Amino acid sequence: MDYKKAGVDIEAGYKSVELIKKHIKGTMRPEVLTNIGGFSGAFSIDKYKAMEKPTLVSGNDGVGTKLKIAFLMDKHDTVGIDCVAMCVNDVICCGAEPLFFLDYVACGKNEPEKIEAIVAGVAEGCKQSGASLIGGETAEMPGFYPIDEYDLAGFAVGIVDEKDMITGKDIKAGDTLIGIASSGVHSNGFSLVRKIFVMTEENLKTYYDTLGKTLGEELLTPTKIYVNALNSIKKSGVKIKGASHITGGGFYENVPRMLPDGVRAVINKASYPVPPIFKMLAEAGDVKEESMYNTYNMGLGMVIAVEPADKDTVLKALADAGEKAYEVGHIEAGEKGVTLC
Repeated sequence: MDYKKAGVDIEAGYKSVELIKKHIKGTMRPEVLTNIGGFSGAFSIDKYKAMEKPTLVSGNDGVGTKLKIAFLMDKHDTVGIDCVAMCVNDVICCGAEPLFFLDYVACGKNEPEKIEAIVAGVAEGCKQSGASLIGGETAEMPGFYPIDEYDLAGFAVGIVDEKDMITGKDIKAGDTLIGIASSGVHSNGFSLVRKIFVMTEENLKTYYDTLGKTLGEELLTPTKIYVNALNSIKKSGVKIKGASHITGGGFYENVPRMLPDGVRAVINKASYPVPPIFKMLAEAGDVKEESMYNTYNMGLGMVIAVEPADKDTVLKALADAGEKAYEVGHIEAGEKGVTLC
């Protein structure tokens, strides 16, 4: 008896590491001090010593049951982008610059080419966010995961000068809310998605004119990363007063997270286009509108609060950055929360 007969192929692990090295290399920033394959990753913050109060910000998340779609379609090169996006989009809500990322892949069987595809997606997400992939772990766990399945999670670390943090504390009645378009369902609510749509390879490969692609392609569209969008606003000279990443819990849970006590967000549902996939979900699953807005991003992956005088500058900066953005509402005095009208 040896480890391989017990279900863990050490040689496959070695091969996986070799295959992913080229993808990781493309994410390296000058601040990275360690080589690929070490026991830990080191990142110098010497560059940031000029900050008055350098503050580290971290966030962690996973891809969730969206992975089930990847399994059925045998497509694994985009879920890594989702993993990075779910983490860095949280980190940037307080104004931080993502610095580095670490991933964790747990699988029933280590198939090196599949691991390479997964990590290639992680590396692409890191490139989109400007973060270095400085470490990670691939755990082969036979008997715990089915041999053709895996889980994917990770965490990001960013930095911001304390005085530049986006805290939401200065949000006041009269401020304007800007919504930045999502790329689709992102990585939340897939347990409901999988109850509504029949999860077969045939159904996922069905083309829908309303989507302009197959159902599977739509559902596997990677989560949008908003680092460049928020950077474009910063470069325009506008101060973002509050930022909300619309993830699990939709509008009702996430928008209030950026608000101080005594103010309420009012969002006009007709102020922006809702992508067809959400209409399909609502109709096919007979999901009530309130539940849709309490589960999904409904076409807006990020909502920010700015001074009314800054809204045109923000919208132009976002358009110049290639983002679709809309004035979606305002802040008014009242009990902390959100009103959708």
